[in-house]
Amino acid sequence: MTESQIGKLLAGLWSDLGEPAILWQAGAVALCLLVAWWLGRLLQWRAPEHSTDALKHGAAAFRRLVFPLLAMLLLVAGRAALRYWHSTNLLSVAIALFGALAGIRFAVYLLRLSFSQAAWLVAFERSIATLIWAVLALHLTGLLPEIVSWLSEVELAVGKYHLSLWTLLSAAFWVAMTLLLALWAGAALEARLLSAESLHSSLRVVIARLTRAVLLVAAVLVVLPLMGVDLTVLSVFGGALGVGLGLGLQKIASNYLSGFIILLDRSIRLGDMITVDGHYGEVTRITTRYMVVRTLTGLEAIIPNDTLVTSTVLNHSYSDKRVRLAVRVQVAYRTDMPGLLALMIELAQKHPRVLRDPEPTAQVLNLAESGIDVELGFWIEDPERGSQNVRSDVSVAILREFKARRIEIPYPQREVRLLGAGLDLNSHRN
Repeated sequence: MTESQIGKLLAGLWSDLGEPAILWQAGAVALCLLVAWWLGRLLQWRAPEHSTDALKHGAAAFRRLVFPLLAMLLLVAGRAALRYWHSTNLLSVAIALFGALAGIRFAVYLLRLSFSQAAWLVAFERSIATLIWAVLALHLTGLLPEIVSWLSEVELAVGKYHLSLWTLLSAAFWVAMTLLLALWAGAALEARLLSAESLHSSLRVVIARLTRAVLLVAAVLVVLPLMGVDLTVLSVFGGALGVGLGLGLQKIASNYLSGFIILLDRSIRLGDMITVDGHYGEVTRITTRYMVVRTLTGLEAIIPNDTLVTSTVLNHSYSDKRVRLAVRVQVAYRTDMPGLLALMIELAQKHPRVLRDPEPTAQVLNLAESGIDVELGFWIEDPERGSQNVRSDVSVAILREFKARRIEIPYPQREVRLLGAGLDLNSHRN
């Protein structure tokens, strides 16, 4: 539909508003919308749970388009039925509006699929589509130029600069559009970088984060001058941001700076087993603000990067992922120690996760009061799968073998002597 056709249609609609026949058109529009809503409720089809992603996306797109498309088809039928008795300008405008609504809903849904990780887009999908459609409806009905003219007359003072409300809204809209484009480009580049196995994992994350930040800043610096906004206006907001960083945001800024330091010096990498702030586990995610440590119990600790830089971190796999475990036991003094030590080494070697190099060792630690303390040490190379389970398996094997060979694990023994007990007995007899 061309602009001249839209102009004729709107002129006819404004003339129809003064005629009683407009009530027939309004009733037909209301009836078509009611029937379309009822049919749309009946046709809300959802794909089965185990369907492919393509089928699920298709079903979701169908649910978004079914109401405006049904409304448009019914309005076309209603216009064909009324055109012989009454003017149908209102129905023609409604057909254009609901056709636009279907296209906008579909476009916003495709945008949501492109930014699948943007939770805010999922939450505000319907609101964004409604806002775009409302602006388009104002344009089609000829009301948008009047609103733009009024917004252009309202000026806001920012320091010594004066900006119209329309300029600020236009700048905000185009900045948002370019930011979305920058985020999409950054996400595509990040996915490509993270799949590049030739680069170190930490270096890939750093390059991806820096690229996204550069794209976002460039988007703002390019769009604002094109919209007629002087970049020196941002100096006011820059000063306020500096005060905020100095007062309340310094911790957040410290976390971001610490995140880049950690990623660049590679002291902590994805997959490392670390102990920090009382949490021991595997590093599963590194961002510019925090790090996620998954403990062996399944809990995930979100640790700010500032904590990792300013406190001591035990990296159990910094230069070598192999970890030494130990099982201690006490045996009786009459035990054959050479045979016992050889037996414990043999039991450790039978476990599939215990390494052969370095080989397990068994040593006498101490000659205690009740028995001899012995330690069995062995190494594993996959601590992310748990270490206590290996220690438990070896301990159970030792207990089982000790029981079969009648090797005694002594209990604490105490010898109690009663001084003067004989004298008291003789005096009692006398």
